[in-house]
Amino acid sequence: MKRVYLFITIVLLFTFSQSAQAAVIHKVAPSFWWAGMKNPELQILLYGDNISTSDVYISSKDIVLKEVVKQENPNYLLLYIDLSEATPQTFNIQLKQGKKQTTIPYEIKQREQGAANREGFNSGDVLYLIMPDRFANGIPANDLVPGMLEAKVDRNNSFARHGGDLKGIENHLDYIEDLGVTAIWLNPIQENDMQEGSYHGYAITDYYQVDRRFGTNEDFKQFVDRTHAKGLKVVMDMIFNHCGSENYLFKDMPSKDWFNFKGEYVQTTFQTVTQSDNYATEYAKKLAIDGWFTQVMPDLNQRNRHVETYLTQNSIWWIEYAGINGIRQDTHPYADFEGMADWCKAVNAEYPNFNIVGETWLGSNVLISYWQKDSKLAYPRNSYLPTVMDFPLMGEMNRAFDEETTDWNGGLFRLYEYLSQDVVYTDPMNLLTFLDNHDTSRFYHSDADTKNLNRYKQAMAFLLTTRGIPQIYYGTEILMAADKADGDGSLRADFPGGWQVIRSIALTASSVRQNKTKRLRTCRNCFNGEKGMK
Repeated sequence: MKRVYLFITIVLLFTFSQSAQAAVIHKVAPSFWWAGMKNPELQILLYGDNISTSDVYISSKDIVLKEVVKQENPNYLLLYIDLSEATPQTFNIQLKQGKKQTTIPYEIKQREQGAANREGFNSGDVLYLIMPDRFANGIPANDLVPGMLEAKVDRNNSFARHGGDLKGIENHLDYIEDLGVTAIWLNPIQENDMQEGSYHGYAITDYYQVDRRFGTNEDFKQFVDRTHAKGLKVVMDMIFNHCGSENYLFKDMPSKDWFNFKGEYVQTTFQTVTQSDNYATEYAKKLAIDGWFTQVMPDLNQRNRHVETYLTQNSIWWIEYAGINGIRQDTHPYADFEGMADWCKAVNAEYPNFNIVGETWLGSNVLISYWQKDSKLAYPRNSYLPTVMDFPLMGEMNRAFDEETTDWNGGLFRLYEYLSQDVVYTDPMNLLTFLDNHDTSRFYHSDADTKNLNRYKQAMAFLLTTRGIPQIYYGTEILMAADKADGDGSLRADFPGGWQVIRSIALTASSVRQNKTKRLRTCRNCFNGEKGMK
């Protein structure tokens, strides 16, 4: 009998100790927020083991818990709180499940003075586009991070990681400043913890975390501060249409309607023109907009209010935290029109001087104009997107400077005729103009093009003086050449001088002031690996 009593006592003690243990919380997003925002409502996403049955309490007297939303997945809770009367503080979020209690400290910070007046980029700026993995390696020790899925750096493989990082770019701010550009646009720097092929940054696995191979969140904030100290602005690339398949929000979905097609892979047709096509069927629109970019990039459902709020808050968090000056939104027409319009309105309500440019890769100025804020072609819909990307002009420029004609069918007349149609735009000065970028053939397709520097000079002169906001892709200034037919990796080659093994002068500020023609020709001979400059 004593043994029975002893056994029962042990079982009861074990049960009590288990029930008293706190729940394991894996994510709190965002991890902190600010008092004094124009929109006082805050969504806090909690991700932990079986937390949905918890009763939720908060310890603050001036913060109101408005709504607790459970998801299909018991590992999630969404809290909506009202910060209208909140002062900067740290309060506790308490989750109670019977005798089990979990306490989560949460900080509401003081906003920096003038934070709402952050200056965006505009037609007075010149953007310099950089792919961080391919520009310069400032900290070789972070090339491989224990625990991350892609445990390899191979600069001989254009599909692999090469080791570029934020410190590498920061180390060469003098060079960038000396070019005469006024803003840096970075391809995505958020975490891409994928098995392979995510060096480009467009498969985000944690929206609130800088990829550790680039640095930390604090490193990015420091990078922005030091860039600002040089008189340069920073534009951050964001992706709300899709994420990476290793994102915890996909691997352990809050609910199936966080993703289109209930989290099952269906390929997009890429026909985003259906958004403005009066004759497109609803099914054609659904395939184009709800279909996935690739199987490893699940398509987010912005029609879900919780998803839309999560993404909107994320962009506001980065603006407030890091002090960036603009956002470039990837694959803008692939996402839900109304959801993205709400996002644009929310961002510009908090930051009236801010700017957003959407990637609008469409075949004509009419189709692109549909996506610009206050477009008459889209009425009564309104995207509220201030700036769109002028892809058709890119095509015209790449043809115009190759053609020798005296008639009215080509050459520079192409550009005159195209610009004469700017009446379709509500604001032609808010068009991003460019000769090339990370997704297109470089303006110089091959080394043979370097023989005709007049082509380069004419194109650059036109780009930098026509209407809109000019963008230059890293390497254009030294005539880096690549054709898309050779693969995306060739378009994103390492910049000469960015790695310690390359004894190149390409990334020195003094080199920018040297004889430009000689430098342009010489830098095309920079070796891309273990050798120095010829």
